Amino acid sequence: MGVIQTQKKMASKHFLLILYMLGPLGAASLNLTTPSVELQNLSAVPMGCSQDVQPIFYALCDLNAAWGIILEALAGLGIVCALVLAVIFLALAPSVIRDERKGSLAINFMFLFGVFGLFSLVFAFIIAPNAAVCEVRRFLFGVLFALCFACLVAHSVRLNYLVLHNRGPGGGLIFLLAIGLFLVEAVINAEWLLITNVRHNLSSTVSVGHPCQIDNQDFVTALVYVMFLILASLIVPCPVLCGHYLPWKRHGRYIVVTALLSLSIWVTWIVMYVYGNEKLGHQNTWDDPVLAIALVSNGWVFIVCYFIPEVVEMTRTGYGYETDTLNMIKRFEECPSSIIVENRAFSMENLEMTDQRETIKIQDKPVSPYSNYCGLYPTLPLYPTVSS
Repeated sequence: MGVIQTQKKMASKHFLLILYMLGPLGAASLNLTTPSVELQNLSAVPMGCSQDVQPIFYALCDLNAAWGIILEALAGLGIVCALVLAVIFLALAPSVIRDERKGSLAINFMFLFGVFGLFSLVFAFIIAPNAAVCEVRRFLFGVLFALCFACLVAHSVRLNYLVLHNRGPGGGLIFLLAIGLFLVEAVINAEWLLITNVRHNLSSTVSVGHPCQIDNQDFVTALVYVMFLILASLIVPCPVLCGHYLPWKRHGRYIVVTALLSLSIWVTWIVMYVYGNEKLGHQNTWDDPVLAIALVSNGWVFIVCYFIPEVVEMTRTGYGYETDTLNMIKRFEECPSSIIVENRAFSMENLEMTDQRETIKIQDKPVSPYSNYCGLYPTLPLYPTVSS
């Protein structure tokens, strides 16, 4: 009996030691894999999902939560449309390298890359959040929008020159301007993540400084620079609408319409995200759908209202220097009257001198006796006929 009791005591000690060693590892794994936001019951497989699907991806196939499937379909269609437009854009690019449209090729392609990123980011707001997903959300949401609106602002700056003189800054300078505007938001978001994400102890179950534990107001505050770019993309192209050249004015209209619709989308989702969801009692359940809807709707506005018209403009004519008749007419109208009178007097003097010289040349030439002959006078027949 004594031996059995001794063996039981040894076994219990070993079991407690194993539990003690596995305790920190279990807590660490709980901290890494458990989402920061309280999710719905993920133990049961929802209708529409198979047993092999991980719980974090249930929103992509859950038929009871139709918003995820609808947004997934719209985002996937947007990705395919962006890829098709990229192929068409690259195919049409050689046709515009001989006029001023070539200066906007780089920023338009970068704009399309940003739209592709917006549609791809929608899936990060559909799946269940964890530390990595929340970091991607917080960083890329503002950065991708800043990339798109920075391209619109840079293009608007160039259009202000083109619509007046049919000449504008080079494509490299405008590309650097767009990159500079975009990098400001990238630096802001990077600093925001570094400041707010405190390195917390893996053995602790308290998620202090977790990237998913942020207030909605803080998320919106980090996007103030993007809001500035939206207003800039709406204000800067307004003078383009009053310019001389109609082809470049069309580009300005595309940007103004795109910025106006984007501004309305941003006002709507910010009001719902900050105030509406809390008032309606759906703060934890409607936050992700609101942001995903904002991404999808704004992405389609970018494609339909701006990029597709830009691709259509690549197939149009009237941008070449040989068709620059409007510039000549405007310069003639803007010329002072004294210069016009002087030019007319100069032209009349030249005409009088030319007429005098031609008259002298005609008088010096000898006059031919056959000068008035035109071949219409009757002639005698070659062989005389005998009349009866």
